This record gives sequence, structure tokens and C-alpha cells, in this order.
Amino acid sequence: MRNLKRSIASLALAFTMVAGSLAVPQNVVAAEKSLDGQIIILHTNDVHGAISGYANVAALKEIYESQGAYVLLLDAGDYIQGDTTVSISQGQTAVNFMNMVGYDAVTLGNHEFDYGFENLQTVMADADFSVLASNLSANGENPYESLKVFTAPDDTKIGVFGLMTPETSTKAHPAKLGGATFTSAEALYADAQECVDLLTVAGCDYIVALGHLGVDPESAPNRSVDVISHVDGIDLFIDGHSHTAIADEQAVLKEVAPKTSTVLTSTGTKAATVGKVTLDNGKINAENITIDETSAKDATIAKAADDIKAAIEAEYGQAFATTEVKLNGEKAPGNRTEETNLGDLICDSLVWAAKENGEAVDAAITNGGGIRATIEAGNISKKDVNTVLPFGNTASIIKIKGSELLEVLEASTYCTPTAIGGFPQVSGIEFTVNTTAAYDAGDLYPGTTYNAPKSVNRVTIQSIGGKAFDPEAIYTIVTNDFLAAGGDTYYAFKTAAANYDLGIPMDEVLMDYITTVLGGNVSAAQYGAPRGSIVIY
Repeated sequence: MRNLKRSIASLALAFTMVAGSLAVPQNVVAAEKSLDGQIIILHTNDVHGAISGYANVAALKEIYESQGAYVLLLDAGDYIQGDTTVSISQGQTAVNFMNMVGYDAVTLGNHEFDYGFENLQTVMADADFSVLASNLSANGENPYESLKVFTAPDDTKIGVFGLMTPETSTKAHPAKLGGATFTSAEALYADAQECVDLLTVAGCDYIVALGHLGVDPESAPNRSVDVISHVDGIDLFIDGHSHTAIADEQAVLKEVAPKTSTVLTSTGTKAATVGKVTLDNGKINAENITIDETSAKDATIAKAADDIKAAIEAEYGQAFATTEVKLNGEKAPGNRTEETNLGDLICDSLVWAAKENGEAVDAAITNGGGIRATIEAGNISKKDVNTVLPFGNTASIIKIKGSELLEVLEASTYCTPTAIGGFPQVSGIEFTVNTTAAYDAGDLYPGTTYNAPKSVNRVTIQSIGGKAFDPEAIYTIVTNDFLAAGGDTYYAFKTAAANYDLGIPMDEVLMDYITTVLGGNVSAAQYGAPRGSIVIY
């Protein structure tokens, strides 16, 4: 694993050096149309390790530049995590590819912190582009820039400032933040307004917010649309985080701020599209360019991606088991909205692993947001499991009072049936969620963007560990280290009566469970459908 990590990073670095000597990729032929004097912003967001897409981004950039356009290339976060191709090197590979393509500036997504703040600073030290994050503070200082002004050949000034989602405080591992904090709500709006005002004084013709905020309801009031409705002077908002595309973003924007003149754009995820914004005499036109097999590619970058994927396939691609059924790794409907068969499988494996390590647990809980991919019926490889569980989380044990566990489930389903990353997938717990009852929101949990419940009126627990639920009992729960540290809506786990890590990686737990307990086959009889532990009405 360590040798593969080094070789993967070395492969990308080697191609970076080669690509730097190439002006225009040989497989890109410029169209006859002249773009002299045009200003084009290309942008990506939530690439999540889809490294082959960088060949397409590079080709588009080279095409437009060869036609005479000034091209500014930006990314709105979540690039160093999401696929084995980047997670093995803890994001170094992604940064190398972005250097190859020629990005000008990026902001940070919450997943940039998945391998820890120290690791983020290490990999970003090699970045040839600006990192913009105006609302980030690390031990009282911002280690990165808040804003930057780019000047086109015709002296048009484009001011760009970065905004991170305040949800990073709970959607990244709290123990890995290394003192990093993120302003939210009113302070977030104030940070954005200050950046706009500074860029206005600097004489910028266009002011661009490069944000990783999203438009999901669960992210309010820290969404891009909330910032736009509270901040004057943003011409263009390039967004990420919610994996929505431009049409969806504009629809939500018009609901929240119907009179705004700000253009909001986003490209979805996994480099399936590349955003293109044309700036022309005060007019802003945003569109998404679909990427498929026929799209132009930079040959050098495409080969670099293929070589890295081949190396990973050789190490991780061999099947170690089979599944008779599709294991649901979707967000919604899926692991963030309801019980799934994959959630059951993962939690069952946690219970088994805990007992194998001498822990007499009553149940298991993991967050639906930590389940990142579907496994199709057929062969299962180590790569499949790493893609499902890419964070390197380990199994942890907590001991918690029944009433506190009830609070956790209430907080973690506060917006159900609307998707939430904290939605609990479980084993050994039976509970119901009454979605017709309103969530009784209390104060924010310390250092988070989530409200604790003042009272519990949506969730009822029927049983834990096969016994009737007792709010006064102390239950032993196996979970992941992210939740044990108070991640997502699980602040009460952080303050549990006992809390310790077993140090066993969840991906290894799942693979061992499938091979040892299930005999190498996930059967339809056992996991063909969710078992019915969670009832939502």
C-alpha cells in the first residue's frame, strides 16, 4: 500500500513535468472560429477523483486559448478525495493533475480535510494555483488567500474570492481539523461582503464568488443562495458541495432571491460536465459542457490518468467475493434518507468485528453520508470497497445512555425524508421516524451547524440488541471514528461516558466479514432488501 501510494504520486508528478513542456496537446485541433478578445471562465467542482476528466478540461482550455480567448480556470472544491486514484496518495495525485491542467485558483471543499489539515497543507504546498478561502481560520490566522484579482489582456479585472462550507466543522472529521474553524451564517455573509467591497475598491469589472456551499436544504442558512440573498455585488457565483447542476441551482436561487442579478452556476460531480462562463461587456452567460468518450482530450494527461488507473487496478481490481444483489450506495433515495441493504451489511460487519475484538456491543451505527458508492451485483473487488468507504475510518466504541442515544437519532433524522449525511444506518437497533412531527430545534451543538433537539418528538426506539429500549440503560455501540469524534449530528457521541478507538479500518472490516462470515458471497436471502430496522412514516 505504501509503495503503491508513492508510485501513484510519482507517476502523476512525472507526467506533470512532461506536460509542462507541451504547449498544445497533439490531439486537439482548434476550430476556425476566432475568440479574440473573449473572456472565458472554465470551472469544475466535486471532481472527487475522476482524474480522467482532467484530460477533457485541459483540452477545452487549450482549444479556447488557441482560438484567442483569455481563459481563467477555477475549481469549487472536493477534488482530493472520492476515488482510489486520489485517496491512495491522500490527495497529492489530484493536486499534481490540477497543476498539469493549469488551474488558476481553487477553493476548499469539506472533503479536502478528510486526511487531516496537516496533510492538506502538505499537498497544497505543491499547488501551482491560488487557494482562496476567506472564511477559514486556523488558530487565529488564515493560511490561504481570501481573494485574488486576475487581469485579462484587455485590462478587464476579474476579482475572485473563496468561501468554504461551515459544515466542514462536522462533515470533516472533527479530530482532524487541526484548529481550523469556519465562519457561518451572518459572519459568512459579512466575510463575503467584505471581499466584494475590497474587490470593488480594486476596480474589478466582474466579481466572482468561488464557493463550496451548495443548495441542499440541510445546508441552510449557509448555502450559496443564502449568501447571494444577503450580499450585494456578486456578479457570478460558482458553486459546489451539493452536486447539483446549473438548472437546479438557478431554480433554487430564484426562490430565495428572485430579484437578484447574480448568476449562479455549478457542474454536478465527477467531471461529467465542465462549466463554461463567457464574460462579454458586462453580460454573463453560463453553460455546462457535457463530457463523454467523444470529447477532446489532452493526450498526455489522458495517458497519465490511464497509467494510474491501471496501477490501481492491478493492485485492487481483483475480485475477492461476489454479491447476488445490487448493494445500494445512493444518496437519495438511499443511505441519506432510509435504511439500505448496504447500510445493513456495513453495520453488521461492525458488530461482528467488535465482538471478534472482545467488545460486547449492543448495536452499530454509521452515517449514511460515509457510504459513497453502490456495488453492483457480481464480483466485488478491494477497489469497490475502497470506493464505498474511502475515508480510512476506523471502528470505535462508545458507551452512551439510552436517552442520549435517542437524542442522537432525533438530531440525525431532523429533516428526514430530506437527505442528510448524518442519517443513521444501523444494526441491532429498531426505531421509527415520524416525519409529520416538526423538529423541535434548540441551540446549536458547540462548534457545529446543527441544532440539538429541545425535545424528542419524531423518533421512537423500539429495541436495542434484541431487548426493549430503556432510556436509563447504558448501551455499548460500535460506530466509526468520525461519529465518535462528534461528526455530523453526533455531538452526543463525543461526550459519551466511554469513547475509544479499536484502530480497525472499516474497509478491512467489511471485506473480512464478507469473506469470513458470509463465505465470500453476499446472498439475496440475507441482503436482498433492507431488513426493516428503520420505519419512516
